[in-house]
Formats: sequence, C-alpha cells, structure tokens
Amino acid sequence: MKFSAALDVDVVALEAADEVTVMLELQAPATAPADSERPASALQVVLDRSGSMSGPPLAGAQRALAAIVAQLDPTDVFGVVAFDDSATVVAPAGPLTDKQRTVAAIDAVTPGGCTDLSSGYLRGLQELRRATADAGTRGGTVLVISDGHINSGIRDHDEFASIAAKAAADGIVTSTLGYGRGYDESLLEAITRAGNGNHSFADDPDAAGAAIGAEVAGLLSKSAQAVTLTVRYVEQVGELSLYNDLPAHQTANGEVMIELGDLYADEQRKLLLRMSVDGLAALGLNQLATLELRYVETATLTEHTVTLPISVNVVPGDGLGDRIPDPVVRSERLYQEGQQAKLEASRAYESGDLAAGAAHLARSRASYVDAMSAAPAAAAEDLAAEIALVDELGSDATVLGAGYVSKRSRDSYHEGNRKRGRRG
Repeated sequence: MKFSAALDVDVVALEAADEVTVMLELQAPATAPADSERPASALQVVLDRSGSMSGPPLAGAQRALAAIVAQLDPTDVFGVVAFDDSATVVAPAGPLTDKQRTVAAIDAVTPGGCTDLSSGYLRGLQELRRATADAGTRGGTVLVISDGHINSGIRDHDEFASIAAKAAADGIVTSTLGYGRGYDESLLEAITRAGNGNHSFADDPDAAGAAIGAEVAGLLSKSAQAVTLTVRYVEQVGELSLYNDLPAHQTANGEVMIELGDLYADEQRKLLLRMSVDGLAALGLNQLATLELRYVETATLTEHTVTLPISVNVVPGDGLGDRIPDPVVRSERLYQEGQQAKLEASRAYESGDLAAGAAHLARSRASYVDAMSAAPAAAAEDLAAEIALVDELGSDATVLGAGYVSKRSRDSYHEGNRKRGRRG
C-alpha cells in the first residue's frame, strides 16, 4: 500500500493558535499475478420486488443479475433475497455450483406489494453470514437494490445505519443502488455510509445494469479489506476534523479511527484532515500526530500496518514570514468545500426547495472555480468536469425536477467526497 501526506503549511509560529490541513494519498496493492487463483468472493443481493418495480425496472435488474452469475466463479458465494412487504429467499446464499438453476430462480421473481426494506436487508445479512460461516470465511458484500420509499417495517434512518455499522464491524460491506426517481436517497446514503460501501443512482434499466456490473467488478478486483486509519495526535492539537464523510470513532483521548472500507486493486484515494494547533512551545521540528494505516491484503489475507508521522517546524512569531499554502492541498480543500455545498444542494432539492438548492449549487461551483485556480494542470480536467456537472444540475432542476437533481447530486457527492480520488 502506498501512503503519503502533504501539508498546506509546514511552518507555524511559537505558542500561537494556527491551523494545518493534511492531505493523505494512498494507493491499494495491485492485483495478484494473472496465473494465481483469485480468492473466493461473497455477494448477497437484496432486491426490491415491490409493485413499483413492475415492468422494465425488475426485468432490467434480472438481466443484470444473470450477467453477474455468469461472471462469478463456482467457488464464489452468491445469494438473492427479494422483498416487498416481506422477504423471500430467491437463491440461497452459497457457492455457485449450479448457475443455470440460480438464473432460473432470479427470472422467476415477480412484482409484489409494499416496500419493507428492513425485512429484505436483515434476511440478506442472515443469509450471507450463514453461507460464509459454512464456507469457513468471513465478511462479504450486500448489494441493496430499491426504487421506492419504505412504507412498512423499520423506517428510521439511524436504525438502518446501526444495522449496517454492525455488519461492517463483522466485515460485511453494504452498497446501495437507487433505481429510478422515487427512492429515498437519504436512507440509502445513510446505509451506505455506515456500511462502508458505494451508493449509485440509476435512472433506467441500462444505467442500473452498468451500476450493478461496476459493483461486481470492484468486488472481484478487491485487493485490500478492512482498511482503517488511526490518527494519534498530541494534546496541542485542540481539534481534529475530517473533510471526507467517512465513519470515524474516538477510540481514546487523542486518538480517532477512520474507516475506509475496502479498496480495489491499484485504487487511489485522498483524505483531507484539518488540525487546529495551539501552544507549541518548542522551537524546531514538532510532531503533531502519528498516522497508522491498517489493512488486510485480500490475496494472502495478511494484515499490514503502515505508520506515518505528521510534523511541522515551529519558529518565532516574527520569523513566520508570508506563508504560501501548498497549492495542491489548498485546491483539495476547496474541492471538498464544493462537495459539501453539493450535498446541501441535494438535501434542499430533496425537500423540494429549488431556490435553496440553486444557491448551494452556486456555492459549490464557486469553490470548484477557486480550486481550479490553485490546482495543478493534472487536476484541471476533473475540476472542469465538476463545474460542468453543477451547471447541468442547475438546468436540470427546472426541466427534470428537484427529485432527479437531488439523486444525481447525491450520487456525485458520494463518489467525490467519500471515495475521493477513486480510480481503478
């Protein structure tokens, strides 16, 4: 695992209040050699079959799932649970020894009644835990596919997040796919956040098939699992905050653990930390924090630990001079501020407030423009794409409606904030 850090400023004044932004970059290990055997994967699908999925939505999902079955190896664990107002095991989770039978079971799913996502999700987790225990493994991925708002069963977002977080602690990643324009994006995003997974929006069957295929492609090329970053900081760091919207836990005084989930082969990620410092009383090099990255290498199931110190140079106040922040770190901070404004726009549009949504998009665009002015040439293309997307979202709000823009901007936020820098 490649792991590096850059600071916006690396010089601070003696015994003065200051702030330091730290940009972390990491790259997952490469895939195993082509002639080596891929470790078995585990995927449990939780499929909404409520009445609103009738017709092309359900048929599209069935085609995509049949394609997944074709991709997987007979040793991979795979299962499908369908739900409407109750859950039904369509294909019991287990090794794919009979692909034809599994596809036939998926094709036999028909639309039903109401939407009780909790019944499907809880049953899917049960199935995955049973099957992986039988196979002598641990963990896996649950993919929830839903097109509607819950009208039965558990409805509280925090309760769903608690279930997903408990599963994540057991090594189970939960990803979600919001299908069409009628689903609850805040709920699915909350499940995804707590479950360390991916959230995608698909407006039609073709997009849904592509999103499902991308999730499986990532699952099959996973090279690092259970990735966590622990930040241990000195008492002079009065406040530590994370720009990326990832699960973080205070594990001790001066210690925070951030959960990054799983990484694909060669995947690149960025994280941004802000540290408020005060009272550094020794001149010269002072260590602010130690970063500890822990992960399990998928190919060998070997656990690795990488540590990295974060230090600044302390000088007398009159020797500080005119500091020029590192342009790459500054650009990343502005980008993340643009992402936060995009999330606020999504929430405003979700509530039907077009004026507030437009105002948040304007703030998002301004942050991206400022980020571009500070960014290196290599990052300019990505920032230009973000600006173009914000402009498109603003136009779509009046043409395609607030619900569509809320979902599309939430999808973009997830990729750009939680999975920042993802490539692979």
